[in-house]
Amino acid sequence: MQPLSDTGDPLIAAFPIALARDAEAVRAVMPASRFRPHAPFPVVVEGRQVSIPGRLYNDEPPPEAVASLSPRQRQLLHCLYSRHHDGKVRQRHLEKVVGCTDSWVVPFVLQLVGEYVVEILAVILDELRELAAPGTDGHLAFGRFIVDNPAFFARTQRRVVSYYSLYYAHDYASRDYPGFALLDVLRSAASDTAGRPWPDLAPVAVRVNGNHEALTGY
Repeated sequence: MQPLSDTGDPLIAAFPIALARDAEAVRAVMPASRFRPHAPFPVVVEGRQVSIPGRLYNDEPPPEAVASLSPRQRQLLHCLYSRHHDGKVRQRHLEKVVGCTDSWVVPFVLQLVGEYVVEILAVILDELRELAAPGTDGHLAFGRFIVDNPAFFARTQRRVVSYYSLYYAHDYASRDYPGFALLDVLRSAASDTAGRPWPDLAPVAVRVNGNHEALTGY
């Protein structure tokens, strides 16, 4: 694995070095923010470590500025704004790239699997159901990313469990929760890529008092 390139700009560092010029073009149309991107997290993309913002605080650029970008540059912009602090902004930009299977898009989508907005989980699940089919572009792209980033995916699995337990166990049976359905297809993709079963960190659900579930084994 090659180390993170020292770009000096956390938004440009979110993508492989080959996309630096495209990222610079995107950065140029983004309004300035009083706050730096918060809590960046490292992942490996195409053998190189990148650092993706945990949260972004820039306002969205005007439509004419977005229209001036190339298709790839708009893709990068939507990836960055999927890290916005406003959940509605995250969802709006996610919807523009969730079906993309380019390697640099995958971590932005997968990070949202481990977050708490169930409406966003539903959007991802609707788009990524094809992951269950071996040989599809999504199956290959997500499987490769997970194999290259096992600790990141382990953390994602634990976060899905935690948010379900905290916020959604009274509203969803575990079998109906989109976060767990996503983990199933993602583990399937990783298992096929790795050639072995991928660890399942989601705990067993048991019925409690006849009306909701508690989680055990976690």
